[in-house]
Amino acid sequence: TLAFKRLLFDKIFPPLFETVLEVLDAKYPNLKENITKWKPDIASLTDLFTKFNEVNLKLKRDSLNVIKAKSITAAFLARINLMKQNFGWREFSQFHNLLLTNVQDDDILVYIQHLCILHTDFKTKSEGVLTMEIPQWIINPYGDIEEADVTLQKELIGISINKEFKVHFRMG
Repeated sequence: TLAFKRLLFDKIFPPLFETVLEVLDAKYPNLKENITKWKPDIASLTDLFTKFNEVNLKLKRDSLNVIKAKSITAAFLARINLMKQNFGWREFSQFHNLLLTNVQDDDILVYIQHLCILHTDFKTKSEGVLTMEIPQWIINPYGDIEEADVTLQKELIGISINKEFKVHFRMG
């Protein structure tokens, strides 16, 4: 579905953007000029908010658990760092809409600053999830039972030999 959305956006956004500019040119030439200057910013924010939306949807799934939440959050922070690095190299493959615009060096510096702030803010707000220790027996209840708390070992032994539980665990 992401490919479909991208295809739809590629077909609709450029002509729509040009139509908006034509309408503005007749009544509000100054606004048209500003929007033309802001086109890279609009494209960058559109791409970034698409990525936010992807993360948001993953975090809203019914099947979400602590392990998945930590994984999604850590992956998004890593993606932000990669985006910053790619901006520095003028590599915009992660920013599909930005590829269609003429990006100035000053704009790139602003985008990198925004991503730095975003990374710091997101990391601060996600600190609880990111620093949470997840015991190995939760990740793999059929693994090393000896590592678990003594009070849990009896239950884990029962679970580890139950074939039906193993099937359900593997199926997700």
